[in-house]
Amino acid sequence: MIAAERLDQITEVVRRAGLNAETIAALREAFADVHFTHCNDEDIGVGRPVRSADGFNLYLVDGREHCLVLTDDPANATGVVLAAVEEED
Repeated sequence: MIAAERLDQITEVVRRAGLNAETIAALREAFADVHFTHCNDEDIGVGRPVRSADGFNLYLVDGREHCLVLTDDPANATGVVLAAVEEED
C-alpha cells in the first residue's frame, strides 16, 4: 500500500527537483519501502496516471503476483513509475 499522502509527497519532490537520476536516487533513499522506476510516458502504452504534473506522470505498480502490472489502486501498489512527458512543439 502506498498512502495518498506519500504519493503527494513524491509528486511534490519531483515537481520541485525535476525528473532525473538524482531525484530518483533521493526518492529511493527517502522512501526505501517503495520501488521506483523511471521511463518516458510514451513507453507506458496503457493505464492512467494517478498523479500528473508538468513534465511527468506518476503511475502505480502492483507487484504482489508473479508479474508486475499497472494499477490505479494505492492499496495494492508496491511501486511507482515516474514517466517523463515530452512537451509538444
